[in-house]
Amino acid sequence: MRCLRLRERPKTPGRRHQHSIPSRAAAGQTRPRHTQRVANWAALFEHETERYRDGEARLGDGSDERQRQLTRMGNAAWGAGLCLLMQRKDARAWLERAAERWRESYADAPPGSWGRPIGAVKALVLADDWTEAEDAARWALTEEAAESESSIGRYAAALACAVLGDWERARIHADAIRIRDDFPRDVGDAVAMIAAEDVVGYTVAVESVLESFETREDYLEDVPVADTVMVLQALAARRNMAADLTSDLLP
Repeated sequence: MRCLRLRERPKTPGRRHQHSIPSRAAAGQTRPRHTQRVANWAALFEHETERYRDGEARLGDGSDERQRQLTRMGNAAWGAGLCLLMQRKDARAWLERAAERWRESYADAPPGSWGRPIGAVKALVLADDWTEAEDAARWALTEEAAESESSIGRYAAALACAVLGDWERARIHADAIRIRDDFPRDVGDAVAMIAAEDVVGYTVAVESVLESFETREDYLEDVPVADTVMVLQALAARRNMAADLTSDLLP
């Protein structure tokens, strides 16, 4: 399988999506950008792979120490994979490593560590490995993400249901988090709009998510990539409704 290519669009739009609106980029508008970076992706990739190898050498025997180190290795593998995606290279091996390390770390993680199932699902989506992404999604639901009281747990459930194509439940979970104060509303909106096949609503929401990445200073592993946007676009593409987006933070 090939890794995700965000700018590949279906040639024939679905009948339900004929009245979509152009993105800001297509309309000649621009978003305010505080982050104007030209990353040295090759150097960042080397840095992330070195961090991963260092983690391998430091794995301890204690369960807590080990789960922390596995998480750091997952983060480093994720960063390495994103660097390859930004160079339009095959990132699947590193993204799969990220998913594996995060999932491996989960057994000894503190309760409510929903970032690890979310990370695993996202990594496999960006690896374009939908079979494994669906397996990770089922794992997240088995861990009772759908019953979680936390917004991040419900986001894990929404993302898992979206990957599995259970759009009714994806929308229910997305609706639950988009009205909360402890979660980015535009991310919840974007998932809900994909579930509802609302192209106009999705375009507005994903543009907002992208702007939030472009105006921030901190990124996981210091790798300046709008990874959430990439995942949302991959999910939207499965419903023939991905937006036309351009950014220094996208491939």
